[in-house]
Amino acid sequence: MKQILTILFLVVSVSVVFSQEDNNDCYIKYNLFKGDYSSKKYDVAYENWLWCMDNCPTLSINIYKMGIRIAEDRLERAAEADKPAARELVMRVYNQRLQHYPDDAADIYNDIASFKTDQGASDDEIFTWIEKAFKADATAVTARNIYKYFDIILNRHKVKAPEIVFETYDRVSEGLDLKRDTYVRKIEEIKGKDSTLITSRDTKNLSTYQQILENVELVEAGLDAQLAEISTCENLIPLNKKYFEQYKNDAVWLRRAVSRMYNKECTSDPFYPKLVEAYVHADPSPTASVFYADILMGRGETNKAMEYFKKAIDQETDSYKKAGNLYKVARILNKQGKKSEARSYCYKALDYAPRMGKAYLLIASMYASSANSCGDDVVSKRMVYVAALNMAYKAKSVDPSISGHANKYISSYSENIPTTKDLFVAGVKSGTSFKIGCWINETVRVP
Repeated sequence: MKQILTILFLVVSVSVVFSQEDNNDCYIKYNLFKGDYSSKKYDVAYENWLWCMDNCPTLSINIYKMGIRIAEDRLERAAEADKPAARELVMRVYNQRLQHYPDDAADIYNDIASFKTDQGASDDEIFTWIEKAFKADATAVTARNIYKYFDIILNRHKVKAPEIVFETYDRVSEGLDLKRDTYVRKIEEIKGKDSTLITSRDTKNLSTYQQILENVELVEAGLDAQLAEISTCENLIPLNKKYFEQYKNDAVWLRRAVSRMYNKECTSDPFYPKLVEAYVHADPSPTASVFYADILMGRGETNKAMEYFKKAIDQETDSYKKAGNLYKVARILNKQGKKSEARSYCYKALDYAPRMGKAYLLIASMYASSANSCGDDVVSKRMVYVAALNMAYKAKSVDPSISGHANKYISSYSENIPTTKDLFVAGVKSGTSFKIGCWINETVRVP
């Protein structure tokens, strides 16, 4: 028994010693490659890094975060004959990270899609990776990949199966909305800090987040341009009618169908109220209540409509969704010609989402459309455009995601403000205050 115990002790001791030696080697080689990586000596870091990949795959996620750059550097340096093996090494880094650190899988799927695109892979292969990322977490998909994803779907199905294109557009748009909300919240969190507590990292992140929002806007504009050819009332109405019986109890399908017709201003068709009523029945949600209130307004049932508007706002607990519903109410009231009330709802939306630039743009457009009715001479009419211009600038300053859209408003309104000659003839001095009347009732500075 003593001999057996002695042998067991020796075996365990030797195993522990070897284990400790392996761990020591892992840490030594990890720190060596990490130091070379920090000095951007990727080729020097390669051997120690690859050893860590082979022998200590779970030591640190940095093996993969840093390793992808080392592998890409090797691919860039590789001779043409060696590139296939170098590409496999890059994919090994991604796959091994997914195996050992799967929590951020959506980001990795997105990165693989980008890598495959850069390497000239087929659309089918690229699409597979983007779809994996999109299903895992839509906010992880970059603007470039979202555009690629939709472009592939559009080219495949726009002729024979447009319903697939519309369904994909809806999913992509929802993903973009979610991405926008995510980064707007991050920006608000940083800007909400005391200025003395904002770090250099915060400043860097702020710049990154704003760039992401601008990219989202560019993609949205691109998607709308791509879809414009088939996204018409002439196509939407018969398509929704075709599938209505099949999906009349499907809340998701109904929400998307109603939103499409609403956004494309197909609401005058008799089928639209039927679609909205089915939506409210299938999903008596705050969003459905807003759309139903719009129908009631159109029927002249104003009091009942306002009850549904109030219900929609009160039911929603998420501040950003509440702001979105308030904005929808503002749009509906504007369509009904109730501009003062619409502006009030825009400001209510801004109370919950201070960086909702589109609310300022809606106010700007309402001001501009009232120039003739809120002024009785050249200067007073043109000063309305000054108020509209101020709102457009405000929209751009608070919401980087709509800067391109805001610039169009700014360009248009800038052409209509009073000229130096207009002011001279009217005896109005530049820099003085000017009161705009009617429902706008604002004081602005003369340009």
